[in-house]
Amino acid sequence: MAGGNDVSESTVRRWRDEMIALLAAQAPRLDRALKKIARQGGEAVLIDGTLVHTPRRTGKADRKNYSGKHRRHGLHFLALTDERGRVIWISAARPGRTHDITAACHDHILAHLRAAGLGALADLGFRGLDNDVVDPVIVTGYTASRTHKLTPGQKEANRVLSTGRGPVEHGFAHLKNWRILTKLRTDPAHATRFLRALLVLTNLEVKR
Repeated sequence: MAGGNDVSESTVRRWRDEMIALLAAQAPRLDRALKKIARQGGEAVLIDGTLVHTPRRTGKADRKNYSGKHRRHGLHFLALTDERGRVIWISAARPGRTHDITAACHDHILAHLRAAGLGALADLGFRGLDNDVVDPVIVTGYTASRTHKLTPGQKEANRVLSTGRGPVEHGFAHLKNWRILTKLRTDPAHATRFLRALLVLTNLEVKR
């Protein structure tokens, strides 16, 4: 681009970074995204975590980016989608070893959901995040143990929950259609802004 337009490479990089920053600034904040869903008559959102793969780097500092669950290096992002699977918010980038519950606590997901009057459907990775047995905000499935087998009712509840959470996977898949996310090579410090810019572009594409 620099050579074809007779400008310096540094100028092109500056234009690129400015455009990414402008797009990222348009990404919805968590509280506003939830309130918008509530105003539209929604009752629940879908929550999940995902790993964006990154190259393996040398040095001890990169060890925290290794995800034992995925057995790959990457950055962890927490995201919320509406019931149709459209990503409405994405968290800041965190090391790949970050647990979903840790990320949710850091972003005060429970407090924001209660403030908006919404519930959330989540997988078993979020089990234990919401211990309110009377009025739970985050609904997860049931787990079996060596001493406790799932009842037919619990198995059916897990099946219904899994079906209800299906759109969140489609939301992640749509976002990751960007080829650059196959293996994110940007500096992890800039990954949050970059992903939020792609989220804005993705939502604009969906609305077309």
